[in-house]
Amino acid sequence: MTSETDIKKQVREFYDQVGWQLVGEDTYQNAHYEDLRPVARQYIHNCHLRVLRHLLPSGKYLLDAGSGPIQYPEYLEYSRKHQYRVCADISIKALQEARTRIGNQGLFVVCDIANLPFRSDVFSGEVSLHTIHHLPENEHLQAYQELYRVLEPGSSAAIVNGWPAPRLMRWADPLIKFGNRIRNVFKRLGGRTPEIQKVNKKNRQAHNNDETAKGTFTNRHDAAWIRSVVGAQMPLEIFVWRSVSVRFMRSLIHPSLGGRFGLGLIYALEERWPRWYGENGQYPLIVIRKPVQKQ
Repeated sequence: MTSETDIKKQVREFYDQVGWQLVGEDTYQNAHYEDLRPVARQYIHNCHLRVLRHLLPSGKYLLDAGSGPIQYPEYLEYSRKHQYRVCADISIKALQEARTRIGNQGLFVVCDIANLPFRSDVFSGEVSLHTIHHLPENEHLQAYQELYRVLEPGSSAAIVNGWPAPRLMRWADPLIKFGNRIRNVFKRLGGRTPEIQKVNKKNRQAHNNDETAKGTFTNRHDAAWIRSVVGAQMPLEIFVWRSVSVRFMRSLIHPSLGGRFGLGLIYALEERWPRWYGENGQYPLIVIRKPVQKQ
């Protein structure tokens, strides 16, 4: 059985040696697990900015727990009006890259987010994106408790992870498989368009479960666990960050088939019913708010 120490070592080594290595201008190897095609750009941009709705507009310290290199431009917006962004990550490589993006606004700490080395009630806002699922299962609740402990009363934290088997993507699975079969037909007939060729290349590079970086450990809990276990410890709400997976987009969203319109419609539906899509889509946005202590 893999120990907790071994799991963390594996994750750290992956991101130091593979995940946060540049493979192009401002593009990291880990970006292979995202859909960066022009057809998806506006949708991905809008989803990234949803985090801002749940943070205070300004403050002194914003904690980025599992910051990585702050790899997307939208991520920079979270701390734009904070005095300092405290980047906490297990990967030294990630923090070195983050420093190149935020310079003197950043404070950089190598640490485990389940054991944060900060005093309580200090951060005016927190973000944690695709990080807690890399922890050993028995440390997930501890990570949420740590984020809550160091959060300043009256402030909030925005946490993004994926569900293990979201209902919406299970419903979409027949369509995804159909889309893949159609693409394979084009391939056999030699009629691949340049766009389809690019998608096929990315699919070969990505793991079959596109949200999981190859070689890293992940473990995800479902919405019932978040509500019953984490919700018993602190006030939280579940909204949508993004309801569809990269596998869905690569299979079914193409510019020549109304892809931008389709993603625009999905975004509108998410905006109309953010809680339903948050609990049933691929990526929830879990918002924790720490109440002000009564005198």
